[in-house]
Amino acid sequence: MPRRPLHWAFLGRVPYAPAVALQERLRQGVRFGRGPEHLLLVEHPPVFTLGRNADVGGLLASAAWLAERGVEVHHASRGGQVTFHGPGQLVGYPIVNLDPDRRDVRRFVGDLQEALVRTLAELGVAARRGADSTRVGVWVGERKIASIGVHLARWISIHGFALNVATDLGFFRGIVACGLPDVAMTSIAELLGAAPPLAEVARIAARHLGEIFDRELVEIAPDSLTLPEP
Repeated sequence: MPRRPLHWAFLGRVPYAPAVALQERLRQGVRFGRGPEHLLLVEHPPVFTLGRNADVGGLLASAAWLAERGVEVHHASRGGQVTFHGPGQLVGYPIVNLDPDRRDVRRFVGDLQEALVRTLAELGVAARRGADSTRVGVWVGERKIASIGVHLARWISIHGFALNVATDLGFFRGIVACGLPDVAMTSIAELLGAAPPLAEVARIAARHLGEIFDRELVEIAPDSLTLPEP
């Protein structure tokens, strides 16, 4: 039986709100049979996002702190708490249909974690999945290197993961990251002293995601996807 195609692209730096709108549009296409599944790999300008379970107290930064650093704040439909997206971070948005054979949220999150663990291993970083539901994501020792938060509607996903490649970790001082007051964030650059370009990491991550989800990867031109206006 042929594998489902998964169209993927590294879109470069994309504002947060248009990226979410694009995901919603692509999800509708999958739902009504008007388009294929997609994997969008992007980098965002600085933004704090608050998931459905976020406590407003998790946003520590003042309005002045946000303005000085050019950080936006958005509420998100994904699960989870408060997190940061910004330059030097690879954000992945799989718009995939888990029906009929993968209708298991825990498995889906575990598959995302496993893809990132394999990606990091290929880059020389030994990482592991979070130990339990309070530590979802990917960890290197006691430091967190990737966060995961998803939203499913009719078993079609949006949102996804954020992997710190060469991220300015100082931005995380503005939040209680992932609702964990004592969490220490890290990045590939911090661990190895340098990091590959995001486009290279994106290609590796796409390959591992395609393998884990048993999809036929189809690379598409970034300009084939029209972003909504901010």
